[in-house]
This record gives sequence, C-alpha cells and structure tokens, in this order.
Amino acid sequence: MSNFSNFNRAQITKDLQTTEFDLLIIGGGITGAGIALDAATRGMKVALIEKGDFASGTSSKSTKLIHGGLRYLKQFDFWLVKEVGTERAIVHKLAPHLVVPEKMILPLIEGGTYGSWLTSVGLKVYDILASVEGDDKRKMLSVKKSLKKEPLLPKKILKGAGYYAEYRTDDARLTIEVLKTAQNYDAKLLNYSEATEFIYEDKRVVGANVKDGITNESYDIKAKYVVNACGPWVDELRQINNSKIGKQLHLTKGVHLVVDHEKLPVKQSVYFDVPDGRMMFAIPRGKVTYFGTTDTNYQQDKDDVNTSLVDATYLISAVNNMFPDITISLDDVESSWAGLRPLIHEEGKSASELSRKDEIFVSETELISIAGGKLTGYRKMAERIVDLIDKKYKRRFEKSFSEIKTKNLVLKGGDFENYDEVKSYTDAIYNRIAEVDFNQKDAEYLVHNYGKQTDQMLKKFDEFTEENQQEKLIKAEVWFSIQHEMACTPTDFFMRRTGRLFFDPKSVKQYKEYVLNLFASHFSWDTETTEKHKQELEHHVRMATTFN
Repeated sequence: MSNFSNFNRAQITKDLQTTEFDLLIIGGGITGAGIALDAATRGMKVALIEKGDFASGTSSKSTKLIHGGLRYLKQFDFWLVKEVGTERAIVHKLAPHLVVPEKMILPLIEGGTYGSWLTSVGLKVYDILASVEGDDKRKMLSVKKSLKKEPLLPKKILKGAGYYAEYRTDDARLTIEVLKTAQNYDAKLLNYSEATEFIYEDKRVVGANVKDGITNESYDIKAKYVVNACGPWVDELRQINNSKIGKQLHLTKGVHLVVDHEKLPVKQSVYFDVPDGRMMFAIPRGKVTYFGTTDTNYQQDKDDVNTSLVDATYLISAVNNMFPDITISLDDVESSWAGLRPLIHEEGKSASELSRKDEIFVSETELISIAGGKLTGYRKMAERIVDLIDKKYKRRFEKSFSEIKTKNLVLKGGDFENYDEVKSYTDAIYNRIAEVDFNQKDAEYLVHNYGKQTDQMLKKFDEFTEENQQEKLIKAEVWFSIQHEMACTPTDFFMRRTGRLFFDPKSVKQYKEYVLNLFASHFSWDTETTEKHKQELEHHVRMATTFN
C-alpha cells in the first residue's frame, strides 16, 4: 500500500481519471471520511475529493467532544440522544488513544437551567438511552463533594452537581485517521481538489469535473453515484446541480477560546449555565483550558470564519460569571477557533433550538446530499448513506455489497485493548523520551495524536542529529505528516495534523520558520511558492490569535 502522501498525487490523479468508481464523495470532513471508510470496507470502488485540506471546515472547529448530547433531552430528542450516546462507546473502542474518557461535572446552581430532580432523572435516562455501564454511570454529588471535585465552582449559589462521562477528541485527527483507514481499503483520496461542475448522462449525475488546487489541472472523475458531503457548502453544490429546493441549510457559528490552564485551572470538564439560558463547556487539555461555545446565525464568508470581539467578550463574561475566583481578560486568550454548524433550517426556530439531526436529500438527477448531524454520529450517518447507495445499486445493477464493517474496525494507530493499555503505552513513551528533556505532557500529546504510530515517528526522531530536541520532534512530525498524512502545507501541519495552532500557539510562533523551511525542502518549493505558504500560515496565525 502506497503512503498517504502528496508525493503520490500524480498516481492518485491518474487513478481518479481512469477508473469508473461506484461512489464519488465530495467533501473531506468527518462525514465524507466516514462514508469513504464504510463504502470501501463493503467493497465499493471509492473516490473522495476535498477542495481545501481534509477537515479544514467544520471538522477541525468543533467542541472536540465525542459526547452524547445531554442537552437534547431538553428538546425531547430521545432518538438523537440514544444514537450518539451509543456511538460514543463505539468510537472510543475504535480509537481509544484519540477518543479519551473525560469526566464531566454539571453544577446545579440557584436559578439555573437544571434542577436537582430533573438532572438526576435526565442523567439516568441518558445512561439508559446510551447504554452507559460501570464507572461511567452518572452520580449526583452533594455541595461538599461537588466542591471537592471542582473547587472553582460558585460556593454561594451551588446546590450540588451531576457527574457523568463523556469523551474528548481531536476532530481533525479523527478525520485524518478515518481517511487513512479508508485508504487501506483502496479508497482514492485527494485534498486541494475542487468539484467545479457535475457530469450528466441521461439526466443523471455520473461524476464531476475537478480543479486541482496544487497543479491547476482540470479533469473528470466518473462514478455511478455521487455524494455531496460538503458540510456548510452542501447548498452550493445543490445550487450547481439546480436542486437547491425544499429544505435548506441554516448556518450557525460556534466559537471557542483557549487560555493557559493556570488561568482557568479546572480539574475536569465542566458543563455550566450561561446567564442568557444557554450552556457552555470548559475543558482542560494538556497545558491549556478551552471553553465555548457560541451559537449565532451566520451568513458571511464560509471560507474565512472569524472570532469577533463580541464572541470573545461573551465567552469570557460567561466563564467569569460561573467561576467567582476567575478573572480572565482578552489579554489572557492564547488562541481561538470559529466554525460553522450546517443545520437544517426550521421556520420560527432560533439557532440554539434547531435540531442537530442529519438529513439526506436526493435530487432528480440522483445527486445524494447529506447535511446536519454531529461529529459523534459520523459512523451512523455514513451507514445510512451507504445503505441507501447499496439499495439503489441493487435495483439498478442487481448487485449488492457486503454488510457494514466499521463497528469493529479499529482506526489507524488505535491498536489498543482498552484505555488502560493507552495509559501504559503513554508511560512507556514517556520513559523513552524523558532522557531527552521531554515530560509526561509531551508523551500524552504524542500518544493522543498518533497512537501506536508514535513508535514510527520516534524511530525517525532517533535518526536526526539536531541538538535542539524540540526541533527534532517537530522534524519527525513534519516527516510523518507529509509521508503518511497527505499534509501539503505548514498550515495543514500546524492546524490539522498536530492542533498546535489551537493548543500550543507559542510553539507555532517559535517554529513556524523552521517548519516552513522543512516543507520547502521536502517539496523543493521555489521562493515564490515558499512565500505564498508563509503568508497563508501568517493569515491563520492572525485569525487564531486576534479578534475582528
């Protein structure tokens, strides 16, 4: 199996042009990635293209939780709670290094959204719907026990807390590992490749014309079925297909801010009330804590979504309001991200009231579009799409594919029996790197990002001779992301392969020139190309570290 690398772009492009695929997927976020893996493992010939980098839209800008959607109980959306609640445990099993158990505390406060009785019943229903077992089952805590779990909670108005289990992830890395697993089943995957128009035969969509953003070449990809999984851009493709009728997307913006953990030293994740009646998360991660999110209507540039001063002020005010001993200011914010939720529009409903369910639209020309949904439910969304295609295929060609396999298919890097084995492996990695000035947090970063693939990276690390150990590690990560993860630019590396731009922006500022030079060397860029990618990275650093 060839490496998942831009060095193989010419061969992948040739395969895309010379094969008639069973399925062409447009969109390389978690939804498209999940569909590619499901379809490829069932035996379909699969192609996937993405106009930017993989996971460059919503799938790198979520709250980064594989969670069961407790708040959907308030909307009596039991089906959604059951599905995504059950999926949490499955996705954790498939990638235990990447989908990490995270205890969540839900403080009960005077005049808050959740009362003690409703929370107790709600969490119990949540446990039943999501088939929660063992230590993950909900507990109701007294005021004293709540403060022991989280001393930052507001003592004067605290009435107790609910305590339950969720899972934290890195959405972009999850997308990349799903894609890498799909590639093992011969899916042809290419980033920086934009579908510009559809190809039709007998009034059916049978492929797309594609513009390669790196080579500037255009070519056709032929397929029996085409799926539009473009997230916030779904309606743009429906427009090209002249099928943007009936239900349409309603985009809302979600913003998260990141501060040093010392500025908001929560001991575990907190799901808390905001004065306007919404709920927010504060989540510790490595050396930082991040918090969010907003939920506001969005109708501006989908390719350049910013964190505004209003967004930042709202989130900071909410945190300072909930935690009396915390006084975060705008100056404390190290980075931020803003993403779009592609929800289905419902007349008369506010942004927060809109359902998070996914919906499938099939046009008269057989373009299959999917929108809505949640990160947690990506596998089931993929299953519904591929089941639909399988039925259509059976009627049209009298051929059927095998049953779904993704429920037990471990993702790349995730060869662990359980999370205890992940922790043991992390300790082993720490013992290996402690001799060269790295700490436990560095070991956790590597394992939670790469799983068992950390061994491969550290083997490369040992081959390098630089004296600066951090540079050696980054050099090994750059090598890995280019050779095995289709990274094409320093922005791909800092934003989506490592998450450093969001969770360690200081390291980005410190090593951006070094990484830029490594990419330039790997790809033999001329001065003009190097400068273009430098400006692109600077733009994203500004977006992540300043407010508009």
